[in-house]
Amino acid sequence: MSAGLKKSVLSSLIGASFGLLLFAPNAAAAEQEGKPHKVDVIAHRGASGYAPENTVAAFDLAYKMKSDYIELDVQMSKDGELVVIHDTTVNRTTDIDSEEPVAVKDLTLAELRKLDAGSYFGPQFTGERIPTFEEVLDRYKGKIGMLIELKEPALYPSIEEKIAAALKERRMDKPKHDQVIVQSFNFNSVRKMHELLPAVPTGVLTSKVTDLTNEKLKDFSGYADYVNANLINVAVDPTLVSRIHALGMNITPWTIRSRHEVPPLIKAGVDGIVTDYPDYVPKKIRR
Repeated sequence: MSAGLKKSVLSSLIGASFGLLLFAPNAAAAEQEGKPHKVDVIAHRGASGYAPENTVAAFDLAYKMKSDYIELDVQMSKDGELVVIHDTTVNRTTDIDSEEPVAVKDLTLAELRKLDAGSYFGPQFTGERIPTFEEVLDRYKGKIGMLIELKEPALYPSIEEKIAAALKERRMDKPKHDQVIVQSFNFNSVRKMHELLPAVPTGVLTSKVTDLTNEKLKDFSGYADYVNANLINVAVDPTLVSRIHALGMNITPWTIRSRHEVPPLIKAGVDGIVTDYPDYVPKKIRR
């Protein structure tokens, strides 16, 4: 081959390579779409499809089912103790004898601990109690990840400081591999947790499409690592996932309660799936 021909061939190869670089991102994205990828399995209030929510029974089952995280809700008792329960009242998930709503914040820890938090789900769970936040941390630290939601933090002054102190006491304020994540619907509370524990990933929860504008997402990216959207109110599609990823954040939509909801989310590229039924997520795509 002559020197001139070699130069011509080399120039053509360089041009072709440059063209590939220009179009590679789109091509890679197209190739990736629809392919199974690894996601985190997050047991919503524990394996709450099979056991009473936010109880040791539900959390233990989630662990046995090899979930990556348990999701739990934290509130505060009348005497300032951190407790794990979803509703701001105890009526739905306990055996309290009252026709009127009874608020979590109006009962002491001792009063809350007397309530049966399992029998409403099934007689085999009779005797399950409302756990304290510290009990959950001590029982599952190092065994399974924890997605901690501050439930209605405006009702509980200083709850952020108390949660931060509990994590620091157990040296969980610098988690490895994001094994502790703190989230809330209250964005000010999320921002405060980020300031208190800058090494702990944080997430914003939303059921509103208006919270997912480019402007809002950019603001979230200043203090949050996750944007976790309600699957019923928000269309979790590849476009939304890409916009969140472009700002360096992840998305774990909630709450999946049927098997057919899983494949579209995997196709969209979500980072995790929050579900009452951890076994609905195929093992081959788990992290």
